[in-house]
Amino acid sequence: MTAEILVNVSPREVRAALVESGVLQEMFLERANRRGLISNIYKGRVSRVLPGMQAAFVDIGLERTAFLHASDIVHPAIGENGQPDQPVSESGTADIQALVTEGGEILVQVLKDPLGTKGARLTTFITIPSRYLVYMPNGRGVGISARIEDEAERHRLREAASMFLRADESGGYIVRTAAEGASPDAMRADMMFLQKLWGVLCEKAALAKPGKLVHEDLPLAVRVLRDVVSSGVDKVSVDHAETFQRMTEFAGTFMPDMADRIELYSADRPIFDLYGVEDEIQKSLERKVPLKSGGYLIFDQTEAMTTIDVNTGAYVGHSTLEDTIFRTNLEAAVAIARQLRVRNLGGIIIIDFIDMEKEEHRKQVLQALEKALGSDHAKNHISSVSPLGLVEMTRKRTRESLEHMLCSACPTCEGRGFVKTAETVCYEIFREILRQSRQFEFQELMVLAHQDVIERLLDEESAALAELEVHTGKPIRLQTEALYQQDQYDVVLM
Repeated sequence: MTAEILVNVSPREVRAALVESGVLQEMFLERANRRGLISNIYKGRVSRVLPGMQAAFVDIGLERTAFLHASDIVHPAIGENGQPDQPVSESGTADIQALVTEGGEILVQVLKDPLGTKGARLTTFITIPSRYLVYMPNGRGVGISARIEDEAERHRLREAASMFLRADESGGYIVRTAAEGASPDAMRADMMFLQKLWGVLCEKAALAKPGKLVHEDLPLAVRVLRDVVSSGVDKVSVDHAETFQRMTEFAGTFMPDMADRIELYSADRPIFDLYGVEDEIQKSLERKVPLKSGGYLIFDQTEAMTTIDVNTGAYVGHSTLEDTIFRTNLEAAVAIARQLRVRNLGGIIIIDFIDMEKEEHRKQVLQALEKALGSDHAKNHISSVSPLGLVEMTRKRTRESLEHMLCSACPTCEGRGFVKTAETVCYEIFREILRQSRQFEFQELMVLAHQDVIERLLDEESAALAELEVHTGKPIRLQTEALYQQDQYDVVLM
């Protein structure tokens, strides 16, 4: 399987696409006026403590105050009796009132971008990533990424990292997946870089005022190199000379094995047209996703959860109904995993596969879904099939979905996804005419409405309109308003 990253740079937007075997697998987007905040470190001021929620709101200089839960605050020191020095809440975490005070200053890192009406989610467990390691100033020891499965390699990496840990050195490290096969010297270089960076951050934080940014994460183009690129990526193509230069310099310093795989794309054809990426982005904004067999998926994204419905559609199979359903569900499982990544859907996800009678088929579909999600960079968890036949899963949500980043609620339906029919609007107009005729004196009435509504009033509802004229004893004039939406209208007294 070949993998390639395409980076498209425009004056106010940077986009990166991960393409595997010519198929879009993941999209990353960053705009100049709305850069992601994840991993940014701020000097904050506690604006409000909420004991009932075991949380606090922290002002970090954004439009909305950010949210900090007690579980995301560095635990208090353990006393001589083995108990925390500070009191704990019923959940077992240290009591929020013992950890922070209103008006107090605190160094925090963004865990989740602001989503919808919610502010950013914060933590005081600071983490600073490099190519091979993640430094945890408040941690201890060495941890190994769970994605590195070879026990011998895990032992080698742990030994290599522990070799350079000094007894007087605070903090701990996590060895990233990208470190698989890395030399001890390369890991030592990363350690020295992270220690120096942390020292600079501490000095900057001491001088910073509350509400100020202390450390900003790398821009998207370079961040993709650090977080997404691995030994499995064959090529990185970027269509902007300055960005290419910056990415090359970063790779030369921190990941020399990748430096010769970064290419400047200079052809006339837009880079995102190479593998139909633009078309895939448009498709990812649609509710309906067709499957090659003729079946299809329906995605419905709400604030609470995302639901996915699987349908056989035009696929009739070649043998039994159970076999047709099984094959459709298998294909759907792979397609769903890809769509979750492309659309960047997170939170609670409910999948309604077509009901299968055989237990073995249900197990195979779940295994196919788990396998397809194995390469997902976002942490996910799949539970078993519910009594209603639904697959419940979660996917870690750290940034807005692609739909929320590229789209806004429809001004016509105000995000409901539907508008009132012309028939419904006609009946509302009739009721409004009766209401106004009983309250006010007038010579005639004028109805201003959408063209479809006016045409219905002149056709199917003409008899009802004539009855209203007789009832009110006044003429009713109709006028089309080109700028009105279908469910907009006005009844004007003349």
